[in-house]
Amino acid sequence: MHRRSFCLRSGAATASALLPGFAFAQNWPARPIRMIVPFPAGGGTDAISRQLAERIGNATGWSIVIENRAGAGGNIGLEAVAKAQPDGYTIGMGQAANLAINPSLYPRMPYDPLKDFALISLVATQALVAVVSAKSPYRSLGELIAAAKAKPGTVTVAHTGNGTVGHLAGEVFARQAGIKVLIVPYKGAAQVVTDILGGQVDLLFGNPLAVMPLSSAGLLRPIAVTALQRLAALPEVPTVAETGYRGFEAANWSGLVAPARTPDASRGAPQRRGDGGAAAARDGGEARHRFERSAAELAGAVCRVPASRACQMEHAHPRGPASSWNDGHASTSAQ
Repeated sequence: MHRRSFCLRSGAATASALLPGFAFAQNWPARPIRMIVPFPAGGGTDAISRQLAERIGNATGWSIVIENRAGAGGNIGLEAVAKAQPDGYTIGMGQAANLAINPSLYPRMPYDPLKDFALISLVATQALVAVVSAKSPYRSLGELIAAAKAKPGTVTVAHTGNGTVGHLAGEVFARQAGIKVLIVPYKGAAQVVTDILGGQVDLLFGNPLAVMPLSSAGLLRPIAVTALQRLAALPEVPTVAETGYRGFEAANWSGLVAPARTPDASRGAPQRRGDGGAAAARDGGEARHRFERSAAELAGAVCRVPASRACQMEHAHPRGPASSWNDGHASTSAQ
């Protein structure tokens, strides 16, 4: 599979390294910064955003307020970012669905992912975790596949929204396994998890931040991960590839964006403040532990506003069903 680079990767860095300083007056920020999260509260994207905001605030003293604007696979929230004033007080959590996948699914987009955003940084890449209820009869992916083959169309696979990486992972998995399943769409992770716990749906390829706390509590059972190698946080859980589907990999990426024409970070003292906050955060371990527990891979702040040639979105704009932000880890593929 041909993979295009969206943003050059550097060594892992903690989350608070990711927000750049903007070129405003010396007292910037003079008020709270709004971070728009284009998915409901309680899901993985929301959890990443809140952890990021907390870490940046602890390192810099800035106040970052989370605003959830869900709908249309993340399009509603990212539209709000695109149309906001480019004054450094609105940023958004972009990710694979709303920046790279949706343009191939929706006939009309409310924004142009190539022109309407200034890129700040890649935040994290995450493999997904395939989970069932702890009360489910399926104790492995192989058992679920066998049941689906025995009674086609009876096994249900949920996802948190059309066009999400979890949606594509479920579709690709069913195709690779040669099974017919019932795909059930939801509007957020919280609703899906509730129905899995209640036995209304069987399987979810979920964001680790949304499903792993319930796994640790004994309520959900992880039966596979979509990375090519087992996750350190779940060493006993096999990969989908180990189950017999060589090369299967699905991962989501998240990254901060600002409205296009947000002033360049290289013009003034706020850049130095941002760098100072990054250095302070880099020494802290709490955020890294949280991300490691969720199997997230932190990436360095290698993109500044505006986007450099190394970070042009044209490399990620989809020409097919999915694209990747970084070097291919953040992709949906079954090779």
